[in-house]
Amino acid sequence: MVKDIMLDDIIKHAHQICSDSGVKFTTKREHVLSALIQASEAMSAYELAEKYRELFEQSIPAMSVYRILDFLAEHSLVHKLTSANKYIACSHITCSHTHNVPQFLICEICNSVSEISVKKSVMSELTTSVEKTGFKLSTTQLELKGICQSCQE
Repeated sequence: MVKDIMLDDIIKHAHQICSDSGVKFTTKREHVLSALIQASEAMSAYELAEKYRELFEQSIPAMSVYRILDFLAEHSLVHKLTSANKYIACSHITCSHTHNVPQFLICEICNSVSEISVKKSVMSELTTSVEKTGFKLSTTQLELKGICQSCQE
């Protein structure tokens, strides 16, 4: 569980990112992000709608959660794990400096997700190699599956 002060800092930062982009960080957007952070795991829109109801004692349709998650992803506050159709809060959500390209390690046993960074030059080289085959990437996000350290023990 995220400590309240940390959660407050994340929400404050999210408000600033949206303000800088000229968009509103509505209460529902704040609540969806807060629910995802408090879950401490990747969640689907349906799971988040349920978590939202538990935390805020209000119902929200899954379709609204999908739209909000798309908004949050567009502003780099969350990431979509395409292979699982789930979302996870960005582990660098409060950083103000530029990062490398986020990639995800997904445990096949416990479904935990770790975010790592890959140098932009490595991703550029990979993209170039792929495009030489005539294949056009729609995303450079990698989702690598394996077994986390906890499950190996």
